[in-house]
Amino acid sequence: MITKALRMYAANDIRLEEFELPDIKDDEILIKIICDSVCMSTYKCVKQGEKHKRVPSGISEKPVIIGHEFAGQIVKVGKKWQNEFQPGERFAQQPQIPGQLDTPGYSYQYYGGDTQYAIVPNEIIEKGCLLHNKGSYFEASIAEPVACCVAGFHKMYHSIPESYEHAYGNKPGGNLIIMGGCGPMGLAAISYALCTENKPKRVVVTDINDERLAHAEQVLPMEDARKHGIELLYVNTSSMDDQVQGLLALTDGHGYDDVFIFAPVRSMAEVGDQILADDGCMNIFAGPADNQFSGEVNLYNVHYSGHHYVGCTGSLISDLKEVVEKSAKGFMKPAVMITHIGGINAARDVTINLPSTPGGKKLLYMQIELPLTAIEDFRELGKTDPLFRKLADSCDAHNGLWNAEAEEILLDHFNQ
Repeated sequence: MITKALRMYAANDIRLEEFELPDIKDDEILIKIICDSVCMSTYKCVKQGEKHKRVPSGISEKPVIIGHEFAGQIVKVGKKWQNEFQPGERFAQQPQIPGQLDTPGYSYQYYGGDTQYAIVPNEIIEKGCLLHNKGSYFEASIAEPVACCVAGFHKMYHSIPESYEHAYGNKPGGNLIIMGGCGPMGLAAISYALCTENKPKRVVVTDINDERLAHAEQVLPMEDARKHGIELLYVNTSSMDDQVQGLLALTDGHGYDDVFIFAPVRSMAEVGDQILADDGCMNIFAGPADNQFSGEVNLYNVHYSGHHYVGCTGSLISDLKEVVEKSAKGFMKPAVMITHIGGINAARDVTINLPSTPGGKKLLYMQIELPLTAIEDFRELGKTDPLFRKLADSCDAHNGLWNAEAEEILLDHFNQ
């Protein structure tokens, strides 16, 4: 079978090209990729090439397919897996494979997200990383980054009175703050906070940009949170004379039981430390680029107030399954992360220029050709293009978000 894919030959050398896939073995599965969302981790991989710990040597001769946040359809199933998977069904993918460094989008010659067709190796399936999906393609595609947010919630912990054991997860009925929370990952975290079983009493989201705060409130309205019995507040901390006192006042002086740091900024983390409640937990969620990143922590409060700290990277298969299931049932809104749509022809430029491209997640449909287009531009383009007019109508009906109906409109237009 001929496929078109974006392959890496060396650092900063990625090429969109056609080539032939081999026939699948009895323990493999052939898949059709419908969409892949572009991750900053892929950009970092492309910048490093073989220096990246997940990229094998010799890619100049055996290039790897990049992209790891993808979803699509099963096309053909090897004999070993015919009782578990069926041609035509939808799948989701957990890219972090237990017990190995080899990862789709980094390590495999025939398995990644930026391709029209791919071959799932046996070890991926055996480890339970190819998942059934009953929801939309795009929600399954971005389930992995959302799952990282879910993992962040699961890693929080609090003390159990008269016990040395801990209760894991954010504190039910507590005060929760997401600092620097109006970027794509922060929005995903807010969406999960509104549907987690450990329902908080209050969720405070901070940023220093009014435009980002307004967008967050548009896609995740405070009124929707009230329907879940949660007080949701969006706060611009740059307008506060004293951030610590201003944020504490929102909790009537109680402090925050759960603090998430969504930007690797020392001053932000230090404020987070100062607003922790007794037995509070702070999660340094954003990954620092500086391996000397540090800040001041009140060690007195560690001793007497039970403050504790965690870090978080990646997710478990159970986290991804939770996202897929809650998204399919409409409990979560992964679409809050997405700001741009494009086709396979946009994959190379988007990946190379990702840090300088504004907006949130870029979602690319591998079976079509479409320039990278911001959702906010659909209405203007729709004045001359009927496709974008339909897409604009659909997104406007969903708080400006990409959605399953819009995805169907797009795929039907291109007969996919």
